[in-house]
Amino acid sequence: MNLNTKRLLVLSSPSGGGKSTISKRLLDKFINLKFSISATTRKIREGETNGIQYYFIEINEFLSKINNNEFVEYEKIFDNYYGTLKSEIEKQINDNFCLIFDIDVKGALNLKKIYPNDSVLIFIAPPSLEVLEQRLRNRQTESEEQLKTRLNRAEMELSYSNEFDFVVINDNLEQAINNTIEIVKNNMPVIQE
Repeated sequence: MNLNTKRLLVLSSPSGGGKSTISKRLLDKFINLKFSISATTRKIREGETNGIQYYFIEINEFLSKINNNEFVEYEKIFDNYYGTLKSEIEKQINDNFCLIFDIDVKGALNLKKIYPNDSVLIFIAPPSLEVLEQRLRNRQTESEEQLKTRLNRAEMELSYSNEFDFVVINDNLEQAINNTIEIVKNNMPVIQE
């Protein structure tokens, strides 16, 4: 274990950028790295379980938690709210785990403001917007209108990449995973399996 004490790892990328795939590989590699489960108002999808991928809550409960200052960060994205509960971070850190966050750029920067000495921010960037568009089209999960919305948001997200500690270009997935693993090993007290 290295001497670094940063315990919060944040991965952000545009939709289709590869952050979820990279997150899964990191979770498989490091035994004391846990996924930070966000709360959301979006509907649960097939194959998802409440408390595993997200805490699925009703909008009134989410808004109540905002009013009670229970979130480190939250944002409305594509008509749904997403947020990170302070209680989730505190519980995992108290249990001596490092946390990985798969959140949007604004949430990542808010988390860094609250935990400036405890967080490592990595932006996973597509090689180009054209490549990102092709990846999204290949998924075949969005309508043409949803695709345009995601691409517009991707441009905005890419404009924040210079505010992150590290940028990893996901041109080759295995290389992007290896680059991210090296950053984590050099900046966090992680324990390999």
